[in-house]
Amino acid sequence: MRFSAIKGLAETKRFLLGSLRKNHIAHAQLFLGPEGSANLAMAIAYVTYLNCENRDNDACGVCAACQKMEKFIHPDVHYVFPVSATKTITGKDVVSDSFLKDWRQFLSQHVYGSLSDWSYSFGGENKQLNISKEESRNIIRKLSLKAFEGNYKAVIIWMPEFLHPAAANGILKILEEPPEQTIFLLVAHDVDRLLPTILSRTQLVNISAFTDEEIARTLVEKNYLPEHISEEQIGQVAHMAEGNLTEALRLLNDAKAPSHRMFHEWMRLCYKNDIMHLAGESTFFQQHGLDNKKVSWMEYFGKMGKESQKSFLRYGLSMMRETLMVYVVSEVAGEPEQATMGLQRLYGDDLKFVTNFSKVMNFDKVERITHLLNEAYYHLERNASAKILFMDLSLKLSDIFTQN
Repeated sequence: MRFSAIKGLAETKRFLLGSLRKNHIAHAQLFLGPEGSANLAMAIAYVTYLNCENRDNDACGVCAACQKMEKFIHPDVHYVFPVSATKTITGKDVVSDSFLKDWRQFLSQHVYGSLSDWSYSFGGENKQLNISKEESRNIIRKLSLKAFEGNYKAVIIWMPEFLHPAAANGILKILEEPPEQTIFLLVAHDVDRLLPTILSRTQLVNISAFTDEEIARTLVEKNYLPEHISEEQIGQVAHMAEGNLTEALRLLNDAKAPSHRMFHEWMRLCYKNDIMHLAGESTFFQQHGLDNKKVSWMEYFGKMGKESQKSFLRYGLSMMRETLMVYVVSEVAGEPEQATMGLQRLYGDDLKFVTNFSKVMNFDKVERITHLLNEAYYHLERNASAKILFMDLSLKLSDIFTQN
């Protein structure tokens, strides 16, 4: 990963390059950026540059160090990230080193991926992830050894928000006074979830969200696009993603996914207050080869992985936001059709759904539904029963729709 592979962020790149040229390299830096930003990619590119044997305005990309960084196997660069127990990895083995093969594959496929993407990639989507106390012991042990071949030893801690308090306290001393030629790069999304003792020991490097143009260029140049997608649709996806490259990829991949059509039909059934269909008889199940007599909506929700359930609710929240936009514009314009003429954020089934849905909604209903979806998301994160949660949510949505 080189700086040139990351679109935009010229000012941040100049700052990082300048710190090295002036020999003002902070031993602990916090790369803070929103989800879907280039904070992890920038941290990896920075370490690649530091250890490059022929660097200029960027890493050369061809020396031995650059080649190893490209494969994420440089012996002096250590990765720490949230993990959880699996069927084959339990107890004290639940540390980053046990998942390095999965981690390297994850980074090679999409270095801008989210925590849910990572969780799904190694099979931990139904578990709570964290960085354990055992991990802090491993960090101290690794840094007690001399560098193998690089100019710098580096520890990249992805998502330090998930540091167990004991792990965070365990690395405070070495974070403040690391061995010579050793740097810590913490890559985070939410500064409010970081311990003050961690924050006080790091230099902040703000990583801004991508612009729409940068997202569109990345989608095209990285060949992330599905077949038969137009330039207009690429622009719509980039705009909808709001600077989040991970969300842009999710929008592209989910355009044909059953979860979106599932949400559309689920809302229609709640609107009709059709409890019988919610109990099992549904065209959604018929279209996807599921037995209506054996599968109900609530059972289907329950069998979805936790991250899939959360993604389903996030999509619902985005549909409520778009519905509100169409409703407000239609109130001003006087005609719903005029409202959708300026709605360039959606296309296909999503546009059709929002256009029709906005006709039976108002500000109060959108606000109440949004609150319910946020509340459901909160409880899912705290291991609520998905079957009970979605049944309760369905009944409450039906109640909202039946009120004038």
